[in-house]
Amino acid sequence: MTSTLDTGHWPFHTVLVANRGEIAVRVLRTVQKLGLKGAVVYHAADRHTLAVKIADHAIEIIGSTPVSSYLDGAQIIAAAQSVGAGAIHPGYGFLSENKGFCQAVEAAGIRFIGPAPEQIDLMGDKVRARNFVEKAGFPVAPSAIEDDDPATFVERSRAVGAPLLIKPSAGGGGKGMRIVRDLAQLEAEIERGRSEGQRYFGDGRLYCERYIENPRHIEVQVLGDGQGGVVHVFERECSVQRRFQKIVEETPSPALTAEKRQQICETAAGIARSIGYRNAGTVEFIFGQGGEFYFLEMNTRLQVEHPVTEEITGLDLVAEQLRIAAGEKLGYGQDAVKSHGHAIEMRIYAEDAARGYTPTTGPILVLQPPQGDGVRWDSGVLQGGEVTSAFDPMIAKLIVHADTRQAAIARAQQALRDTVLLGCKTNTAFLQRLLAHPAFAAGDVHTGFLDANPQIAAEPEIPAQQLTALLGTAALNARAMTDAADAIPDLHAAIGGWTN
Repeated sequence: MTSTLDTGHWPFHTVLVANRGEIAVRVLRTVQKLGLKGAVVYHAADRHTLAVKIADHAIEIIGSTPVSSYLDGAQIIAAAQSVGAGAIHPGYGFLSENKGFCQAVEAAGIRFIGPAPEQIDLMGDKVRARNFVEKAGFPVAPSAIEDDDPATFVERSRAVGAPLLIKPSAGGGGKGMRIVRDLAQLEAEIERGRSEGQRYFGDGRLYCERYIENPRHIEVQVLGDGQGGVVHVFERECSVQRRFQKIVEETPSPALTAEKRQQICETAAGIARSIGYRNAGTVEFIFGQGGEFYFLEMNTRLQVEHPVTEEITGLDLVAEQLRIAAGEKLGYGQDAVKSHGHAIEMRIYAEDAARGYTPTTGPILVLQPPQGDGVRWDSGVLQGGEVTSAFDPMIAKLIVHADTRQAAIARAQQALRDTVLLGCKTNTAFLQRLLAHPAFAAGDVHTGFLDANPQIAAEPEIPAQQLTALLGTAALNARAMTDAADAIPDLHAAIGGWTN
């Protein structure tokens, strides 16, 4: 399952990556592996990053803030035109699910490496997506939608029953979501949710759905060529989260039987097939303790956690995206997609888990990524660079693959021990504690797992005697201390070379 196109027959020869960090590096490496030229845009804050270093073309973009520059679609399209790029890969985040950007790219005669604008538009509106999926006969959770009748929204939400999950219609990434267990608080929480939706997305419309207590979060990778060919590329479990943000992802899910896996994966493929989906996408589900599952949303882009799928299948999902954007059919059916072993991805964040997962900043003084069989490090940072508050705190992804889940966990723990990143505090020690927890080892996790086990985030207390020894060792190795210890007193220096 590899591209049938050689360098001379691609309809585009330069691909511009409209993103930064590890995903920009990830896409550029596949682009160049296929014999194409890779370009990248960058803000001055990213001037010394790995993506800029390895790109064939790097074009600086400007904005009032670093983030705003990566949201300036017109500037990005102009950058692509300046280097003759025939395609733009949006990565994830920023403009990756922006219908207007997709339309503008195609209007400029450049191929958008992603789905059609109308598919982005449909799945980007959570209410429209949910209604479409329900009408197509796929499972959705009981809910109340404000758009159906705003005047009765509160009453209809109350009738669904507690617990309820309030969600912005235009939401994503967990922002603006609220859980209501006491219906006496419903109206106040709806007002807060509406305010947050307006602030985050410029859209205050809401919907409420039955909240499944202690659910698992299962998602399915799909590929469609827009010409009738659709396959699923198995599932990923993303249940270990904090504040609705994923931390650890793995595949296969330890929660699924073979029968349930086939059922949920075929449901995802059916949803993609029902809209004639083009390119890579992910269908996400809430999975209940009793084995029931409901459609959550569809992300019309490449996911952060796509490497675990690549590790168990051998597929290069970015290469598949490029092939589809070039007009190729998939060229294979579901039976050709095979899975081997178990893969786990851990997101390396610059944050202090013990202090409420607070983001941290600082220079990257030393960076030594782990190495070895079955170990993959996806990152966009370099030693000598700096972690700032300008962007998301994720600085790398550590992915491992092994024959079994138990072996994958052991490999992940060793890889975390081998990871050296000095200069800012990261969550690697927290991840080691997480992987060592008996419930994780047993595969018994859910989306509230970290809230239920706050001791995992807490830093273990260091005995006073050990702390004194560590501080003393650090002080004795500080440059100021060693310089003072090695200095010759003025009186002795004045003697010169004289000896008695």
